[in-house]
Amino acid sequence: MSNSVPAKISLEQWQASGHYFNHKYGDIFYRTHPSIFIGSKSKEQNQPSEKPVLLLIHGFPTSSWDWHKLWFPLSEHYQLVAADMLGFGFSDKPKSSDYRIGEQADIQEDLLQHLGISSYHILAHDYGDTVTQELLARNIKRLGTIKSVALLNGGLFPETHQPLLVQKLLLSPIGSIVSRLMTEKKFQSSFDTICKQPIGVDELAGFWQQVQYNQGQKIFHKLIRYISERRLHRERWVSALQHLSPPIALINGSADPISGAHMVSRYRELVRNEYIYEIPDAGHYPQMETPSRVLDAFLAFEKDCSE
Repeated sequence: MSNSVPAKISLEQWQASGHYFNHKYGDIFYRTHPSIFIGSKSKEQNQPSEKPVLLLIHGFPTSSWDWHKLWFPLSEHYQLVAADMLGFGFSDKPKSSDYRIGEQADIQEDLLQHLGISSYHILAHDYGDTVTQELLARNIKRLGTIKSVALLNGGLFPETHQPLLVQKLLLSPIGSIVSRLMTEKKFQSSFDTICKQPIGVDELAGFWQQVQYNQGQKIFHKLIRYISERRLHRERWVSALQHLSPPIALINGSADPISGAHMVSRYRELVRNEYIYEIPDAGHYPQMETPSRVLDAFLAFEKDCSE
């Protein structure tokens, strides 16, 4: 039986219940559940929580709001932490930053340390998968920090990643011009291309609203450089998946033209892993398109690997 997914959280509600972490790279917006907690002790309850911590890491070009349909169902099982990475959502978007994956991983680790968290699980998507691969590479020398990882559609292998035309243009010498010419209509049309199930009009408007926050559309050509970093650091990041410690699951929307069934085939070739969950009727954003299916797969994986 599928787990039920309740009504969505509006972008306004999401922002209103968030906090800011003052990091050396910039101010980082984040949310937690319980709303304020330090490590495993909730300030609301003033007593230790028995629930483990789940770190949610979003994709490009959106934000932590990507997880709003899963927020309450996941909170029944976990304490939750989700941040807008530097350059995304309601976080700072400095024009001087290079937006390297290593820096994004630093921010995740520093936020967790700020909250007093020493061990955690990860659920990540797209760009967040790449950040997670870097965290996994670091975790090899810090056994026990990351307890489990679940990855949604992402370019885990540069040789199978099939970027959209607009992504190729953003990576080109005219990338800064393409960034400045980005419009809401062009932005939203890309979701029609990559998603099997349509994203709601209000949600698409919310995505664009967050892109425009702090003029984020002007740095798209910098954020997109993670695609080049994947090629540069392929050995390190693919090896981190092959290490298979902690347990890793792949939950993938098969109809994704960027990282769909073709990426899963390559994953089966390179990673010996029994935890593969394919969702045929989902595209690049399965957590938005088929949230109940993602929830079912994630909870089944967590139950399986904890037994």
